Amino acid sequence: MTNPEPAPRPTVAESMVQIPAGRIVLRDEGTRTDWRVGVAAFRLASRPVSRESYRAVRGEVPESSAGPRTPVTEVSWLDAVRFCDLLSRAEGLDPCYSTGEDPDARDVTCDWEADGYRLPSEAEWEYACRAGSSGVRYAELDEIAWYRANSGGEVHDAATRAPNAWGLHDMIGNVWEWCWDLYDPGVYGPYRVFRGGGWQDHPRSCRASCRRKSHPTLRVDDLGFRLARSL
Repeated sequence: MTNPEPAPRPTVAESMVQIPAGRIVLRDEGTRTDWRVGVAAFRLASRPVSRESYRAVRGEVPESSAGPRTPVTEVSWLDAVRFCDLLSRAEGLDPCYSTGEDPDARDVTCDWEADGYRLPSEAEWEYACRAGSSGVRYAELDEIAWYRANSGGEVHDAATRAPNAWGLHDMIGNVWEWCWDLYDPGVYGPYRVFRGGGWQDHPRSCRASCRRKSHPTLRVDDLGFRLARSL
């Protein structure tokens, strides 16, 4: 008896979840500042971009011993932006980004009306992560996340922990995820926001509201990204 063929992996388009419009209160704990943001309806991938998907689009993938279905890491913010535009063109969609020559990526612009792929805004990310919940995270940490206490010191295949109420996996834990926004340009210049916590992190970093930052050209071993699309 032959083994049945494995079920086909969902395409990027099939993995996109429509997120309803709403509002979110963001908070920066360093400055103890809150701000309210309206979020238009949009689409967000149910899982972070995997190593196999990254290779399929870019033709290469950062060197790692991690498996093909783990979230891709060691990708800069600029790498993620370029991936989005390459995938958009491959699928006949209008790219969202225009890039220039600034080494700090300050000249990158986003067309929020374009139908192609892009990074989520910080507000979109947290709003989708919470999925209507208001707690520190959307469920018990061990059920939803790979983090320091249960990861065994390594990244895991995406979508192997429980999703949130909107069907989104790995919003907390496994890898951090780049967002579009500048963190605080008046203080940190071109540094961009990333969210979500990773496989190396303690529970305090694995919260819906936790914000971190890095230069848009830097690559980190527990930092990847997830795709969004405007409606």
